[in-house]
Amino acid sequence: MDIERAKLKYDRLSKDEAALLIIDHQSGLFQLVHDHVPDVFDRNVLALADTAKLFKLPTVVTTSKEDGPNGPLMPEVRARLPKVQVIRREGEINAWDSPEFVKAVKKTGRKQLIVAGITTDVCVAFVVLSALEAGYDVRVVTDASGSLCVGSAGGAIARMAMAGAQPMSWFAVASELMRDWRNDESGFTKLMVEHVPNYKHLIAAYEAKEA
Repeated sequence: MDIERAKLKYDRLSKDEAALLIIDHQSGLFQLVHDHVPDVFDRNVLALADTAKLFKLPTVVTTSKEDGPNGPLMPEVRARLPKVQVIRREGEINAWDSPEFVKAVKKTGRKQLIVAGITTDVCVAFVVLSALEAGYDVRVVTDASGSLCVGSAGGAIARMAMAGAQPMSWFAVASELMRDWRNDESGFTKLMVEHVPNYKHLIAAYEAKEA
């Protein structure tokens, strides 16, 4: 993507144009994440998966060497996306080097890619840079992606942003997909209450006031 163009134009996410890529959110690799508080990171990942369900986004899931220490896909993610095929890579560090993975991405028919995974500086960054080179519009969900430390995550996010990717939080992704509170019948409030404790308190206080 032309970086100058990216600075000038606000290309909003669209539920009709976006797909979610979940990269190596595996039970073993989860132990490597040290740039987020564990329970907060877990909640963010599940919130992103629920966002994809809420807006019916095509989702591509991949894992790396599940039979080794990386472990299987996080069970909570699998439970939320039971019908999504998991592309199990046996060696490729960059999932974009897997023909099966690229085929699945192309099959979605979407040009906006929302990417999250473990680790931010390797498995996420390599896919993002490859997708940008292939002509996709890419968003990186930074609070649902984890790395070995804050320093490695920060450098990776800067690298991806310089290449043309847009860093976002899962909340920003969900909000941009919904766009208008009058569309809340889709379940956005329920999503927030489930995954953001402070928002749950906000709603409880509002309901108590209305009672």
